[in-house]
Amino acid sequence: MSLLGNRPLGGLATITVVVVGCFAFAIGFILLPAAEPQATLWERICRAAGSSTAIGANTGGAALPGFTSVVLPASAMTRGTPLQIGRGATLALRCTACHGAQGLSGANAPNLAGQYPEVIYKQLVDFKRGARSDAVMGALVAALTEKDMLDLAHYYAYLPRQESDQPLAAAPPLVRVGDPMRNIAPCASCHGSQDGKTGAPALEGEPQTYLRTQLTAFATGTRKNDPNAVMRGEVRRMTAAEIDGLARHYAGVSPENAAGAYP
Repeated sequence: MSLLGNRPLGGLATITVVVVGCFAFAIGFILLPAAEPQATLWERICRAAGSSTAIGANTGGAALPGFTSVVLPASAMTRGTPLQIGRGATLALRCTACHGAQGLSGANAPNLAGQYPEVIYKQLVDFKRGARSDAVMGALVAALTEKDMLDLAHYYAYLPRQESDQPLAAAPPLVRVGDPMRNIAPCASCHGSQDGKTGAPALEGEPQTYLRTQLTAFATGTRKNDPNAVMRGEVRRMTAAEIDGLARHYAGVSPENAAGAYP
């Protein structure tokens, strides 16, 4: 005999909906308020879902801690004009000490040559607003205008990028397929040359130390300018050895590796 007896399926569905509704009510109006009494209901729900703050929150033009509010203009996602590139080249003279004369760093700063313009623009805006913190970058971008940041982005995007000699087939599993059991998406789904995501940086050829430092910062939460905490959610599930493996893979042909600074 069926445990459901003669109860119609519709009745079972109704009971399920009621149970789920009560569960959601308990979380939204009892457990969350008790955990965060000073936050609004919408903020508590967003945080419970993994977002660092409520989506659509009014930032007043400044970044909230752990929140990036950059809206990419269309002009940041198109090819730069010769005038923009020329102005950017002049502005970049102040950047060569860390990022190199041709946008290729010999230090632990990121290589900017050939990077997507919207990526560079977003990071400059984040540094300017305080969503991303660095004493040197914060001072350098303080006086930059919107036009200046777009010009710099287009200049560096114009420069030739180092080609990676790391085939995808030889990449670590986290790059190729991720880890579904730990809810880690493949790195290549956002950062791949064939399957990239708008606003996600190209990582090939970046300095190994820089990559490891930034991934670790996302994992520990000390870097918080990833939209909706996407990178923090991914990297915090990785081990230190996996982070190091990703840094080694993407560094591939970076100047520091070519110089033999790292094995």
